[in-house]
Amino acid sequence: MTVTADQVRTVLAEADRLYSAAEVDAALDRMAARITQTLGNSDPIVLCVMTGGLVPAGQIITRLDFPLQLDYLHATRYRGDTRGGKLHWITRPTFDLKGRSVLVVDDILDEGLTLSAILDFCREQGASAVYSAVLVDKHHDRRPQPIHADFVGVEVGDRYVFGYGMDYKGYLRNAAGIFAVRGL
Repeated sequence: MTVTADQVRTVLAEADRLYSAAEVDAALDRMAARITQTLGNSDPIVLCVMTGGLVPAGQIITRLDFPLQLDYLHATRYRGDTRGGKLHWITRPTFDLKGRSVLVVDDILDEGLTLSAILDFCREQGASAVYSAVLVDKHHDRRPQPIHADFVGVEVGDRYVFGYGMDYKGYLRNAAGIFAVRGL
């Protein structure tokens, strides 16, 4: 279903703000400190999961004061929809992961299917250690398998959220804060 810019403005105006930009920035600071403790001496490859992970990855790597390499991958289950489907690989990383520590950065851990498949892919490529960082961990009972991110910014309940990389029907990834759509 296509939405108009006016409809998107209405969604934003009526949304519940769960976290302000300042609260998200503080969460990113905490994440970066924990990542530095864990990976600061490992010469890691940071993999940004496109497209949602673009904003969190960009925010996190500027807070990391150690050598790292940045790459990206694009695997999605949503493809602009509000419900996930089958995993679709668009782009795989270009760096060789063999023998490297890898940090996968994504916007949200929802059902965990996408993140789980990406982490498995990294292990299959021979990464020596694989870690995951998500800005948002959504709590619900629909995860088909247990999966937890190693580094989490904030937690939310079972609502449709957007902002800081997460979208509403392709829009609002740039919203300054984390918001929940009313009625979804």
